[in-house]
Amino acid sequence: MLLCLFTPVRAASGDVDVQDIVFSHIQDAYTWHITEWNGKEISVSLPILVKSEERGWDMFLSSHLHHGNTHHNYYIATEGEHTGKVVEKNRKGEEVRPLDFSLTKNVCGLLLSCSILLFIVLRTARWYKKHPGEAPGGFIGLMEMVISYIQDGVIKEGIGKEYKPFSSYLLTVFFFILINNLIGIIPVFPGGANITGNITVTFVLAACTFIAVNVFGTATYWKEIFWPKAPIYLKLPIPIMPFVEFFGVFTKPFALMLRLFANIMAGHTIILALTCLIFITTSMGLAVNSGMTVVSVLFCTFMNCVELLVACLQAYIFTLLSANYIGLARIRE
Repeated sequence: MLLCLFTPVRAASGDVDVQDIVFSHIQDAYTWHITEWNGKEISVSLPILVKSEERGWDMFLSSHLHHGNTHHNYYIATEGEHTGKVVEKNRKGEEVRPLDFSLTKNVCGLLLSCSILLFIVLRTARWYKKHPGEAPGGFIGLMEMVISYIQDGVIKEGIGKEYKPFSSYLLTVFFFILINNLIGIIPVFPGGANITGNITVTFVLAACTFIAVNVFGTATYWKEIFWPKAPIYLKLPIPIMPFVEFFGVFTKPFALMLRLFANIMAGHTIILALTCLIFITTSMGLAVNSGMTVVSVLFCTFMNCVELLVACLQAYIFTLLSANYIGLARIRE
């Protein structure tokens, strides 16, 4: 399925540009590429909303910027620190970025995943409201099983008796990450958006856990950070252990952010790189190309199965670690 949607990008020399292929698929974009048919690109042009210091607000479709075109002094940068982003030239001739509020591919993917999450939650709640005291089956039964396992086996075990105020947040995080991970695996439109492989998204998720841990932490938790139970020579005159404990306040959410981002992005990158082998070996003869095609397809199939496992596993791990961090912040004397 991935091969039928995969369009090789060739460099000026005629060789397949693997780097451009990989980054164009895993990075955010102003256009949602679907496929190519008879040499023509089939894609969804998304609205671009920007505010320039000189021109003010401006809104137009991303199709106006295709193939290096310029529209109202705006264009998409092809090199430099703003590569792939909408930029403009100011009066001095410098390339600057306007305030960008555009509806990109990842934003559309987020809206889709949030809509799916709301549909699942509201449908499940509506069923329980209409069938009080009945045992659910089918999809609702599956949801009850997953929710019960996450709440009793992860959230309650990680936080303890005071788990209820954090249960809604952690369940939302679990299903949000799971749905986005699964959407990223699907190569057919409207799937394929690399949402949890975007470090900005994982940063926001980790920041929410950071707030939940430190805002609702007990006095004992903060005491253990600034005056931990350690030999006095590790605290005075040089506060070695307080520094280590305080540093750990930031490394925990950083690890959450980086783990989710790296695992999801790595899976997409490996699959794209394996697919590129088919097009790279076209000039090496029929035998080599046929052999590499078989190897590429087999490994891509295996990696898709691994990605499916990782999609579920990373949602579970993020929820588990978040629950454990919150539980550690709720300690009492």
